[in-house]
Amino acid sequence: MKTDPQLRPLPRLIFASRWLQLPLYLGLILAQGVYVYQFWTELVHLIEAAFGNQHALELLVKSIGYKSDALPEKLNETVLMLVVLGLIDVVMISNLLIMVIVGGYETFVSRMDLEGHPDQPEWLSHVNASVLKVKLGTAIIGISSIHLLKTFINAAAYEEKVLMYQTVIHLAFLLSAIAIAYTDRLLAPAEGSHGH
Repeated sequence: MKTDPQLRPLPRLIFASRWLQLPLYLGLILAQGVYVYQFWTELVHLIEAAFGNQHALELLVKSIGYKSDALPEKLNETVLMLVVLGLIDVVMISNLLIMVIVGGYETFVSRMDLEGHPDQPEWLSHVNASVLKVKLGTAIIGISSIHLLKTFINAAAYEEKVLMYQTVIHLAFLLSAIAIAYTDRLLAPAEGSHGH
């Protein structure tokens, strides 16, 4: 049986400080719960609006910021598309939260010992801080893409300056993710050569 090495008091305290991140991950789990509630609220309103409930349609139109001269009499394709994209957005942000919670806890706090568990995420078997950065960058680009698509579908509700800024910000996310992935690729062979 492997015994834990004895650490001096200061290194032991510094190493134990990683547990201060636990409340942060628990807070993200609560945020995930809020996203689940938001998703189901929007979905229920969408179903009600599809069956002709005018109040539900009004709530949907208000929540997506749909700009029109008058409230549509029934659920139209544009409102439906914007609501569905909003639901996809919530799911993608929720996926991002799971990556941060599970990957961050596994990388920075403590092992979860999920090896052999049938529900272990495939990406968790080779997660480290570098892999996590690339995955988070990719997820942020996906979320930004959905948000930008929602903006372009409802472009009449936005000033031209806002459309331009959102596009520039999306491109900045894209370039940042490419730079992170490229840097990770450059560092990977150097790290692998130390083992030989």
